[in-house]
Amino acid sequence: MLKGKKIVLGITGSIAAYKACLIVRGLVKRGAEVQVVITPAGKEFITPITLSALTHKPVVSDFFSQRDGTWHSHVDLGLWADAMLIAPCTASTLGKMANGIADNMLVTTYLSMKAPVFIAPAMDLDMYRHPSTRHNMATLRSYGNRIIEPGTGFLASGLEGKGRMEEPEVIIETLDRALDSTPSLEGRHILITAGPTYEKIDPVRFIGNYSSGKMGFALAEECYRRGAQVTLVAGPVSLSCSPGIERIDVESCDQMHAAATRVFPSCQAAVLCAAVADFKPARVASAKINRGAGGLHIDLQPTHDIAASLGGMKQPGQRLVCFALETNDEEQHARAKLKKKNADFIVLNSTRIPGTTFGTDDNQVAIISASGRRDYPKKNKTAVAADIVDELEKVLQ
Repeated sequence: MLKGKKIVLGITGSIAAYKACLIVRGLVKRGAEVQVVITPAGKEFITPITLSALTHKPVVSDFFSQRDGTWHSHVDLGLWADAMLIAPCTASTLGKMANGIADNMLVTTYLSMKAPVFIAPAMDLDMYRHPSTRHNMATLRSYGNRIIEPGTGFLASGLEGKGRMEEPEVIIETLDRALDSTPSLEGRHILITAGPTYEKIDPVRFIGNYSSGKMGFALAEECYRRGAQVTLVAGPVSLSCSPGIERIDVESCDQMHAAATRVFPSCQAAVLCAAVADFKPARVASAKINRGAGGLHIDLQPTHDIAASLGGMKQPGQRLVCFALETNDEEQHARAKLKKKNADFIVLNSTRIPGTTFGTDDNQVAIISASGRRDYPKKNKTAVAADIVDELEKVLQ
């Protein structure tokens, strides 16, 4: 899908800039036309001569190339491109893009860009984890930009952790799929549930879990990118989503159940990724329960089984995908859930795999269906979402 596409490749001042050569080469090999825009700091890591030789185009870096009044038009580049990719993107450039600080040609071009923008961050693990970086990335996502999450591995500092720019072949494949001229889920309405539910004990306490909602939001974004009409029913999380996604915010299982059962009849598929509480207090205190001399006893009762409710409502042609988070006997529990919920397939997670599931950026799943089991390697949740939606597309056909 990259043949004939015009790509603006932004390169910033990161040691990962050397990988930009591999990105250029891969894009050109697939038939794309590449125009490099590089920051002054980026030129300290890789030379414009190298990049120009690979792209067969002069590299753009400065606003003015000569002293005769000619200048590089960021507006023209914004109109010319079919996509902009910033790889690598440093923490500094993320901050400038998020806040409109147009002090170099790259950020100015970004602010003029009419085409989709893809961002591949690269930095040390402490910078990546810093609240300001996380905030800037969330802001850029809310603008409609797509973040290609960095991987975990050996970093230039000598440390090991998350912040390593995603590999060039993965970045190219992400662009290739995103620029598919025929959105594969166009005309489909898909329901996604995400995040935890909070079940009140009293006005200040609740029963909940550690779900961040990242997996469900990644699924919603992937379905939306492929052209689907997406309704996202989200529990209490601090995440944002693309403006084109219909978002329904809820707190309790009762609220999520009501929203899901109301929306599902108009959908072709539902992906139930939320970590819904299985139990709730039988009685909710109207005032804060103060510490007493003895212990506190709370009677619990089951919450709604949202998956079973939708499985019972499912009509011919509708598809249902459920998640199973297990601590032991994983496949046995997943297969039982497959039948009980009337699901088309189960996405199996295990708490026994370090660095996955709750609160992490990565996940490792297996897809369980009547036809067998397919295991996937550990990936960031954006890539995992793509694998799950690939499988969803198969069953929708």
